[in-house]
Amino acid sequence: MVQIQVYSDFVCPYCFFGEVVLERALKGMEDQVQVEWMPFELRAYPTPTLKPEDDYLQSTWQNSVYPIASQLGIKMVLPKVSPQPHTHLAFEGYQYAREKGLGEAYTHRMFTAFFQEEQDLGDINVLATLAKDVGLEEAGFREAIESGRYREAHQKALQHAYKEAGITAVPTFIIGNKKIQGLLREEDLRKIVEQELA
Repeated sequence: MVQIQVYSDFVCPYCFFGEVVLERALKGMEDQVQVEWMPFELRAYPTPTLKPEDDYLQSTWQNSVYPIASQLGIKMVLPKVSPQPHTHLAFEGYQYAREKGLGEAYTHRMFTAFFQEEQDLGDINVLATLAKDVGLEEAGFREAIESGRYREAHQKALQHAYKEAGITAVPTFIIGNKKIQGLLREEDLRKIVEQELA
């Protein structure tokens, strides 16, 4: 069994690409790998987040994100949510989902909600509805976020990413003992997993 840890942020388009590419790369090997999604906040509160109308995001999407999305056959848009949401509440929700065995489904739902439906991942009402979409109990999820029950677990996960794992950019994949930063092609990712399995 190969352990794969993926460090990502829900508002990072390259992390959504990473999720799709990893899923494709692991076709037929699902029972030989264990994937764990690891939180990483690119702009932790109170650092200001980016605005979609500003030049930086506009040019990044035109020159990089849209071409990659087209190449991978993924429908996505630059969300109009402005400024972009901080992701700490969504990640506290992830800790809850993970505890219930739905961490992977929750992660996928966050990506599609933000990059395909332009939903605000900083809004507890939106998060509770999305949690329900993946089979979580809405009231229980809402209570977990509003009470701050998972705040400490999320902060510990971030400290682990920043300090122990030394993550500086996302997506970062740790496959067995190999650390790969950035987006890889499906076949290259598959090759690394196969080497680790061998």
